Amino acid sequence: MTVATEKYKEQVYKTGARMAASGLVTGTWGNLSARVTGENLVVITPSGLPYAGLQARDMVVMNLEGRVVEGEKRPSTEYQLHLAIYRARADVNAVMHTHSVFASALAVARRAIPPILEDLAQVVGGSVAVAAYARAGTAELAASAVEALGGHGAVLLANHGVVGVGRNLEEVLTVCQIVEKAAKVFVWADLVGQPAVLPEAEVAALRDCYLTSYGQPGGRCAGGIPRPGEK
Repeated sequence: MTVATEKYKEQVYKTGARMAASGLVTGTWGNLSARVTGENLVVITPSGLPYAGLQARDMVVMNLEGRVVEGEKRPSTEYQLHLAIYRARADVNAVMHTHSVFASALAVARRAIPPILEDLAQVVGGSVAVAAYARAGTAELAASAVEALGGHGAVLLANHGVVGVGRNLEEVLTVCQIVEKAAKVFVWADLVGQPAVLPEAEVAALRDCYLTSYGQPGGRCAGGIPRPGEK
């Protein structure tokens, strides 16, 4: 394999450990992958192995057609879901599937997470929709998730969990953490009153600023996001 592929194996392994440490998954559940830049390849976590015992050498390399090209372990049972997202979204270079508690609760209740927080609007670009139920590890689940995800940054899988996508591994971990935080806030806010949803124009402005200016010199995402029509 190339030096680039080896680098991605190390990065997926390390991000998987952070995912587990964040409480987003339990035991062997959940999975993570990254697209190898410039190649028709994806590095994905193996199936059925606890994150505490994983090493970079355990990561599996697949092509976008679903063939294993390197690795002694079986790829995650959700590899079809990951590959379907990469084929549908050229902007996505990392996919994470988690089973975080509050987001999973909303997935069981079949309730989308509306854009109630600025950071959720920024990283997701709107509501976190609920994909129609399909059994884990199937092509049907992959198709359902891709349809419900659309151009957004995350989707809930009915009676299952969460899928987040990002431009890189660092971003996709942030996406899944923010989705879980938003799910918790939404559940609690719904207990004490009517959660207020950000206006559609504000969500669009927040998302655009995050994608184009966030963290950059002169960016206006913090304390001065321009409204539509502003300069």
